[in-house]
Amino acid sequence: MRTIPANAVKSLLLVLALIAGPSYAAAVGQIANLSGTLSVKRPDGTTKLLAVKSEVQPGDTLATEEGTYARVKFIDGGEVVLRPGTQVKVDAFSFNEAKPAEDNQVISLFKGGLRAITGLLGHRNKEKVSYVTATATIGIRGTNLGAELDGDGGLHVDVSDGAVSVTNSGGTLQVNTGQFAFVKSGDSPPTLIINGQKVTIPQNIGGGIGKDKGSSCTL
Repeated sequence: MRTIPANAVKSLLLVLALIAGPSYAAAVGQIANLSGTLSVKRPDGTTKLLAVKSEVQPGDTLATEEGTYARVKFIDGGEVVLRPGTQVKVDAFSFNEAKPAEDNQVISLFKGGLRAITGLLGHRNKEKVSYVTATATIGIRGTNLGAELDGDGGLHVDVSDGAVSVTNSGGTLQVNTGQFAFVKSGDSPPTLIINGQKVTIPQNIGGGIGKDKGSSCTL
């Protein structure tokens, strides 16, 4: 039997790879509303601008420019709305309606603010959903929540429905419907505050969030 040289095998594999083209992760959501410039950095380092109906994939880092609001609708029915000057990463998103044991959602907030509402994943596996910042991690209890980082890295949290747990090295605090919390730094204990900062959503990207379209404001 004739032996094919190793360099010929490598060349053949390279040609097949080029013919097949690049492989992409399955989309876990899409941009539903957009009021300005939104960019994405993919796990492979490539960057591009997104538009309404653009796909969102696991590992994507999304960034909104000044004046931009963007709504992401995930495949489980959950939503996240990004405020201007916000940067988030979809660290993990795994959802198969027939396989609840594989559920997983982790979103990191690096700067700016967001409003989120739980989808089916979070309703059936609350402990599998978290929003991570350098200051604290937010766990959900079936929720409509807002999270925003200020210029000093302090984390503001508000809850319109359900409850969240806010955890860092300083301790854990449960924040219930209608309550506000603030975390000054990564080692400061989370505290409840009165008349705190609420993350709001303008009407020009669909207004509100979830079925009741709550937590909205008009520009």
